[in-house]
Amino acid sequence: MKYVTITGGVLSGIGKGITAASIGACLQNQGLKVDVLKIDPYLNVDAGTMNPNQHGEVFVTEDGYEADLDLGHYERFLGKNMTRWNNVTAGQIYSNVIEKERRGEYLGATVQMIPHVTAEIKKRISNLKGDVAIIEIGGTVGDIESEIFLEAIREFSMENGRNENFVFVHVTYIPYLRVTNEFKTKPTQQSIQILRRAGISPDVIVLRGEKSFSEQTMKKVALFGGVNEGAVFGLEDASNVYSIPQKIHDLRMDELVMEKLNVKARKDFDWKYPNSSKDARIAMVGKYLATDDAYKSVLESVALCGYKKPELVDSETLENIPEKEVEKRLKKYAGFIIPGGFGSRGIEGMIRAIKYARENDKPLLGLCLGMQLMVIEYARNVANLKGANSTEFNSQTPYPVVDLMEKQKKILKLGGTMRLGVEEIKLFKWSKLHEIYGSEKILERHRHRYEVNLKDFENIFRTKKEEDSQKLTISAMSNFVEAVELPHKKFYIGVQFHPEYSSKVSAPHPIFMEFLEKSFENRNLNA
Repeated sequence: MKYVTITGGVLSGIGKGITAASIGACLQNQGLKVDVLKIDPYLNVDAGTMNPNQHGEVFVTEDGYEADLDLGHYERFLGKNMTRWNNVTAGQIYSNVIEKERRGEYLGATVQMIPHVTAEIKKRISNLKGDVAIIEIGGTVGDIESEIFLEAIREFSMENGRNENFVFVHVTYIPYLRVTNEFKTKPTQQSIQILRRAGISPDVIVLRGEKSFSEQTMKKVALFGGVNEGAVFGLEDASNVYSIPQKIHDLRMDELVMEKLNVKARKDFDWKYPNSSKDARIAMVGKYLATDDAYKSVLESVALCGYKKPELVDSETLENIPEKEVEKRLKKYAGFIIPGGFGSRGIEGMIRAIKYARENDKPLLGLCLGMQLMVIEYARNVANLKGANSTEFNSQTPYPVVDLMEKQKKILKLGGTMRLGVEEIKLFKWSKLHEIYGSEKILERHRHRYEVNLKDFENIFRTKKEEDSQKLTISAMSNFVEAVELPHKKFYIGVQFHPEYSSKVSAPHPIFMEFLEKSFENRNLNA
């Protein structure tokens, strides 16, 4: 087994995940079997309870694990589904160690960071399979919480052939000082020194920045980093992240990694990626706008269809303004996405955007919470159920058209207790959704606590082909309402599941493709 370990220096969020996914994609594209492990040093057991504005989106795997968003990068770039075993957190490691101590598995030994915690980390690493494993250590070298993981990977590399079976790639930020018109390498030098103090010397150094690096900068990093000049690579910001594997191959970084690991390509490199150049002029109306990472999978699903990313609209800004002002702000868009989320903040603004899209026949795609809000808007403004709402936002609503799932009412804990992971869904043959998928049964991922209250409000929906097609149509079911649509509109579909989690470089999701094509047509009509 061969291993490529990715560490980060100077700043977090500089692209370790994209770099790791891109290296993995290069190796896999050339015929090697690639496995991945994202190590997150935070004490949370998983990412499920973390605020998207602070940490980015929660990515849900098919087996119902709530993971860091980097697992989404791995899925999209590698075209394969991740599981809970592709992510480990400090919370999981420490919980396992404490549970073993309580069961007496350490036979009375004093339980310590070394060897007991490192042994638990190494056990997770040893479960990886394939020709090459990509291991990304989250955070930045020098962080207190990541030190034990660096020690564990150092021990593991020494025990498993450091020189022939391991490549350490250090991804680091090079700031550009405009006043003196030069790149400053000192922070990178210091991050490499910290890495060395942990017993790890990098084999490959990846420089991140806003523009191309000078040859002098590359040489200086090589000198102070203790590597050959040919082992320093510049990966400046790219307008299309899916071009990065091609650039890594063009720079021959993948060739160097394989050479150091003594593995050979089994087929020619042939990386095809989408050119996100078409502009469907769409807006995503949401409330987690502190970082683009909060809606990462949705944004990337649009890009994977070959379209420019949507403009983000803060739903709270639509709440306390006149209807005419809402129309003025939204009329320039040809289509709308209402994404998932939790809590009452910004909800009324999303509902106003849905009302505008429905009344003006603008293509609309609702995802999870977005679908539930489509039901609420229809109940209020078409079915005349004034005050209709979800009990998530108003427990005293006279018309709870969306309610807490029955099984959730007995659950007291938040973490890992939602309806999570993939489930089989039946599509009605006469629906638009069936036409899009071309199948009667599909598998999609879920992450929610609330459901459409079909039991008490079935009369406001169309559930059979023979009924009034102007009514809000239920077009997919499992044990719950999975999708609603208005068939007489250009595109008006809400889904309880998360299609964005299934988008891949090689296979953009058909729901997004259909929505974007209809939005693009609508854009041309309104041009």
